[in-house]
Amino acid sequence: MQKRKPIIGITQGDSNGIGYEVIIKALSDPRVLEFFTPVVYGSSKLFGFYKKLIPEIEQIDTNVISNASDAKPKRINILNCLPDSVYAEPGQATPDSAKAAIAALARAVQDIKSCSLDALVTGPINKKAMSGQGFGFPGHTEYLQQQFGVGDVTMVMTSHRLKLGVVTGHIPLKDVASSITKDKIISKLRLLNRSLIEDFCIDNPKIAVLSLNPHSGDGGLLGTEEQDIIIPAIAEATAEGILAFGPYSPDGFFGLGHYEKFDATLAMYHDQGLSPFKALSFEDGVNFTAGLPIVRTSPDHGTAFELAGRDEADPQSMRSAIFAAIDIYNARMDYRELQEGKMPERKLEGSERREKTGRPQIA
Repeated sequence: MQKRKPIIGITQGDSNGIGYEVIIKALSDPRVLEFFTPVVYGSSKLFGFYKKLIPEIEQIDTNVISNASDAKPKRINILNCLPDSVYAEPGQATPDSAKAAIAALARAVQDIKSCSLDALVTGPINKKAMSGQGFGFPGHTEYLQQQFGVGDVTMVMTSHRLKLGVVTGHIPLKDVASSITKDKIISKLRLLNRSLIEDFCIDNPKIAVLSLNPHSGDGGLLGTEEQDIIIPAIAEATAEGILAFGPYSPDGFFGLGHYEKFDATLAMYHDQGLSPFKALSFEDGVNFTAGLPIVRTSPDHGTAFELAGRDEADPQSMRSAIFAAIDIYNARMDYRELQEGKMPERKLEGSERREKTGRPQIA
């Protein structure tokens, strides 16, 4: 049976960053609209402003709406959720641009809660500016966790080369060691394992776990977290049937390409995982939040204020985030149908298992 094209909500992010530019560029090729119906949350006024700064895009089909239910297929639907007085100051983190990001996100979350959207792609935000406007969360991940009332989530970075989750997210480096516990590692392994099965169609996924200390602690000489916390967590996860291995020292693990032998990697903290991930996959990297009842992705870059309004931003990560949201949404639907006995089981192996994607090849 032919699947209905999903409706994907895309939030503008900070209106003075590169959000609009990468959204417009990512959606400008009409072929992408054959795969989903986009709803851009922000302002048609700002959309038009940034479109004029991209001279290579001459024609683009838009549809201004006030409700997601009015979205039309094969059009870029723009849902106005900002005041008419809104204006752009490219390259500047301002209170107004932060308020605009908050308003767009809040409306999109409201609509996905009411099932008006099938998945959510969030544009880049300026966390400090939003904090100054009372946002109260370190980032999208924590906000969405609170909004959907789930006990735990994990940031998963995904690309054609690797998938990587983190135990601790947006916290200071000085707090990392004290924040890592056996229960937290096990929780993240459960979330990552379930996501690989349900969201990425991977049968019996293998997960590598990184160490915290250099050389995996050198038998306790450089730290005891591996012996006291990480190894027991891996053992308990293994007893539950999760194929977890490690801990591996990050330098050799990435330097020697060992990540290619696993379906995903679990890092202990943000930069331990995201630094090698972005070095390997910056152009098409995607941030996905595992553990939510809804599908949420985002590009793996920030607001890049230094590029805003200059027609220099690369849309590839935004495009990848959109198609990742489509792929994951479709995979979840397939999994639910499979569990309900409505379709035969499909087991993907090898490279097919790791790179199941329905995205088109668009130059």
